[in-house]
Amino acid sequence: MELRPGAENRQKREWLRRESHAGSTGEAPVAPFRQFFATSPVACPYVPGRAERKLIVELGGNGAALFYDDLSRAGFRRSHRFAYRPACRGCSSCVPVRIAVDRFRHTRSTRRIRNTNRDISGRLIGARATPEQFRLFSAYQRLRHSDSDMASMSYGDYRGMVEDTPVRTAIAEFRDGHGELVAASLIDLLDDGVSAVYSFYDPLQPKRGLGTWSVLWLVEQCQRQGQPFVYLGYWIADSPKMAYKARFPALERLAAGAWTDFSRGAEDAA
Repeated sequence: MELRPGAENRQKREWLRRESHAGSTGEAPVAPFRQFFATSPVACPYVPGRAERKLIVELGGNGAALFYDDLSRAGFRRSHRFAYRPACRGCSSCVPVRIAVDRFRHTRSTRRIRNTNRDISGRLIGARATPEQFRLFSAYQRLRHSDSDMASMSYGDYRGMVEDTPVRTAIAEFRDGHGELVAASLIDLLDDGVSAVYSFYDPLQPKRGLGTWSVLWLVEQCQRQGQPFVYLGYWIADSPKMAYKARFPALERLAAGAWTDFSRGAEDAA
């Protein structure tokens, strides 16, 4: 399975773009009307004492993949059949980030993680849940995120997270030299790269840095296939669970509607 959309998908995307443009000039539009909704405030899971609100929109119809490609560039993420992004009043802590693949160069830290995991091989498979994945997912949740709602997910819940998708989705499985599944990453395949939806790994092997390894593998796959970006979701400086993303080389951040170098953006925000 390849990261790059096939020729048929590319032709369909180009056709949809032309039809959408035609609709804007007075002809009947092909894409369905998209209605965005704001959720009610709830306790923020990342920054204590703050409230979280999201802007959400349903993904559906023939143009779902094309629409989601554009939303990803605008800082949205996906959960099941919905795309969302934070819309919190008085707070902009959640910063969309992505790795610019063509500028990526290994650091001493990432090179060490790559060398530590030379025995691991990765492969892309279709978005189908398996009991083996779920066992690893559950172990990861119990030891790393026992206080989250995901720790109590059933196999049916996990299957829904993986398989309930209206866009081009896959799973990257990572196995050690004995064939044991040690990490996995649920990803969406975009027209300009990959969106890492959710990753999990063996929590009993912390020295491997498997979470970082899975991102490095995605970067290398995008490099091989000429895909420019790996989208990592949100960087949150005040959240240890999310702040680690700043350590990746060639990181970009979305601010004021434009993607810019992460370090330069951080200086401007200071």
